[in-house]
Amino acid sequence: MMTHAAVPPPGRHYDVDPVNSGWRPDLSSTAPPAGPPEPAAQVPPPGYREARVPPVYPRPPEAKVPPPPPPLLPAPSSAFEQVPVGDGVPPEVRRWADLRKQVAYRCKRINTGHMVEADQRFGQRHAIGPHGVVLFFVSDVPAEPHGYQLHTAYRLWLASPEADDLPRLLADLAEVASENIARAASTRRRWHPLGPDGSMVNGGDMSLPNGSTYVGVGVSTLDSDQGRWYQLAHTLRDLPATGRRLSVFDLKGQCYVLLTDGTAMHIDRDPHARLGVDGIRCNRTLEPDRVTYYNRHENLTEDCDDATRHVWRQLGALNHTLTTHLHSGRPV
Repeated sequence: MMTHAAVPPPGRHYDVDPVNSGWRPDLSSTAPPAGPPEPAAQVPPPGYREARVPPVYPRPPEAKVPPPPPPLLPAPSSAFEQVPVGDGVPPEVRRWADLRKQVAYRCKRINTGHMVEADQRFGQRHAIGPHGVVLFFVSDVPAEPHGYQLHTAYRLWLASPEADDLPRLLADLAEVASENIARAASTRRRWHPLGPDGSMVNGGDMSLPNGSTYVGVGVSTLDSDQGRWYQLAHTLRDLPATGRRLSVFDLKGQCYVLLTDGTAMHIDRDPHARLGVDGIRCNRTLEPDRVTYYNRHENLTEDCDDATRHVWRQLGALNHTLTTHLHSGRPV
């Protein structure tokens, strides 16, 4: 399912061999178009003023309006998301909710392919590391139900000690992106994470339609609550031949996602999950037609252990670097 760059891009982690050959960059990226100028303030015409009251009817002094009384109940917590119901839901709210679900399902598919290929190459010279990075873009497609199409490009690394440390991998990738941005700016060029110079990815949608917009970044990892990837991969091969053997399709995977509207998602891909359990935890609504509900995942990036919190923070730094540079907009 994966296509990869034939020549690894420059950078601290770009010195490994590509995952696969056959990719040739063909991208003409442009910066997202600037938004329309703000309308000028309306200035009243000369001579315009409030009509005078006839002198025979002097205006009584205006009574001071007392301030409103304090509310009897405190304002609801931001964990309670309130969205207009029915036709009152703005199209933008529906697009973002739909985008979150599409990103989650796309991450599950990428994580599955990541695990299958890592299993096939396990123990070989070109073994795949347990972590990967995914970039999300959207382009205008009026024929689609919400007027946009999702594009994903990802980066996988060959197995190495550096590629096994996810927070360090994200921090180094953000540093490489900043260096590429500065290097391109010094020569009056504009760097794009999909290349052709200094590409951050080696698989997925390697070229984008003109005007595509960056909307977020995610992580695909083969580590899960079942254990670390290398331990699980050894277990698959060390089990006795008698009885039912586990396969790579029995293993779980995880994804972390940050979108430019403030969305944070954790996707738990469980092949044996009960029907109706999608494994998606999100700090924003996935169902815009619900009038109100309590979102217990509002503080998703902080309500976790220290190691996971460190991953969220490094992913946030990478997302901030890309968002600031690409001037990301909304999927419209």
